[in-house]
Amino acid sequence: MTKTLDNNAIWNEAAKGGLLLGGVSVGCLTLKELAAVSGSDFLVTAAAVILWVVEFFGCILLMRGQMFKLKERYENVTMADTARLGRRIALFSGLLLASAQALFIMQMPSEQMNELVNQLSESMSLTAADMENVNAVLDRLPLFSFFFQWAYCWLYGSVLASILSRYIFMKELFNQ
Repeated sequence: MTKTLDNNAIWNEAAKGGLLLGGVSVGCLTLKELAAVSGSDFLVTAAAVILWVVEFFGCILLMRGQMFKLKERYENVTMADTARLGRRIALFSGLLLASAQALFIMQMPSEQMNELVNQLSESMSLTAADMENVNAVLDRLPLFSFFFQWAYCWLYGSVLASILSRYIFMKELFNQ
């Protein structure tokens, strides 16, 4: 039995989908962080590449699945409804991923952060004034990271939702 779609139903479905996609993304981020603790450059690089592929394609498939479920569960679902669902899923999953990333940055030991700043300074030949600016930004790095990651996830998810919503209805149009 299909139900009638309303704005609350889209928000509820988006929250469930956002939790699922955000959970996958946070899981991949956690595994990358665990690989980084190992100290092996090869393991860190291999884990980063493999987990990026899993996260990238996994999130595409999961969002597509959530959009198909919306179309199956409710009657009179339009392309705009599925796109709206996708944008809201991106909003929620981005919130989870951005929060987790900011927490990882906040938990980073200060000596590790100082080592990264020294590597940056050596590779870019920064002056003392530049180093003061870098240190001023470091205090707010979790905040900047949170907002940039959230915006990136929402923008990426919005574009993906637009593409997938058209795909879902094109399949119906060509009886596939």
